[in-house]
Amino acid sequence: MNKTKAKKAAAEKKRRSKGFQDLGTLFDNYEMGQPGKYISREFQDFGYRLAVDLDDLKHKSLYIKLAKNEERGLLEAARSFVIDADHARSKGRLFMWKLKELKKERLNK
Repeated sequence: MNKTKAKKAAAEKKRRSKGFQDLGTLFDNYEMGQPGKYISREFQDFGYRLAVDLDDLKHKSLYIKLAKNEERGLLEAARSFVIDADHARSKGRLFMWKLKELKKERLNK
């Protein structure tokens, strides 16, 4: 039994040392998202990731809607502002405030 495990381990090590990987094992280490959640568009994925980054999954539909309707540059700028803020009590609230400020700034130019 131990010999077969040793052979498999040696074969695995030899296979990993090459630059290519078997097609069947290509996605073995890939972790799928939550099963049962249907994200079919890019903006849905971006909105969901935004909600995760802001620790505000309760309002993920809001972030998906923002990702669909707002400019991506504004959302990215507000997101980076919130991530850089170390001691934010509510990241979602800070994000919405910064988004509002960026929109005002853009309109005043």
